Amino acid sequence: MSVGRFLRSLRGLSLAGRIGFGLVLFWVVTALIGPMLAPHPVGAFVDRNVFGGYSSSFPLGSDYLGRDVLSRLLSGARYTIGLGASAAIAACMVGTGLALVAALGSRWTDELLSRFMDTLLSIPSKILALVLIAAFGSSLLLLMVIAAFTYVPGNYRIARALAVNLNQMDFVVAARARGERALHIALSEILPNMIHPLLADFGLRFVFIVLLLSALSFLGLGVQPPAADLGSLVRENISGIVEGAPAILIPALAIATLTVGVNMLIDALPHAGRK
Repeated sequence: MSVGRFLRSLRGLSLAGRIGFGLVLFWVVTALIGPMLAPHPVGAFVDRNVFGGYSSSFPLGSDYLGRDVLSRLLSGARYTIGLGASAAIAACMVGTGLALVAALGSRWTDELLSRFMDTLLSIPSKILALVLIAAFGSSLLLLMVIAAFTYVPGNYRIARALAVNLNQMDFVVAARARGERALHIALSEILPNMIHPLLADFGLRFVFIVLLLSALSFLGLGVQPPAADLGSLVRENISGIVEGAPAILIPALAIATLTVGVNMLIDALPHAGRK
């Protein structure tokens, strides 16, 4: 997409969509360059007071060990957004790939894949993730794989419905009559017409995964110390909730603005497929 077309698309967004885009852009930029802008080392004990308030030295206060909240927030955003985006991309790629196989394959292939995905969908995502973490651990790579695996079935169900409907369209029938192979039909005829709905679904998967990873970190099963994502920052400073310490309020607000921003942007995106 050219810069001019992108700017025209941005101008076509509603006010809510622009606000959502601004929030998403802010957090993406924060994840990319935030750690380089951190005023203090992430794990350094720089404040003699714990749960310190806002000050010129510590703009967002200090945490339960006297560490700078701003520095830890800038670092934690990278884990939350990086893991969330990676897992969402993996979930959508695998789910959409399997959906295309089911839509263009034999009836038995469709039945086996669909019944397997229905079985996974019947298990609550957090319980499935907890079982997998208990079995395999919670390294960063495993967290990404587990989060992706948990949300593959949801993407598969949506992508399969789209692929099955498109597979009956005239242009697909014409391509099949020309003797085109199934791989060509899937990648050149069906997939391009699924892009807009799948982009919306990707945004939803990202939100679900961010909330899942934050919940796991809050339970102590997500990103492990000394690293910390936004959910870990909430969990480790939970004792400051009574006094309303910035160390717990700011990470919680960060999770809220990130997920709300993505939802606002998704709602503003056009959902029409390619003509």
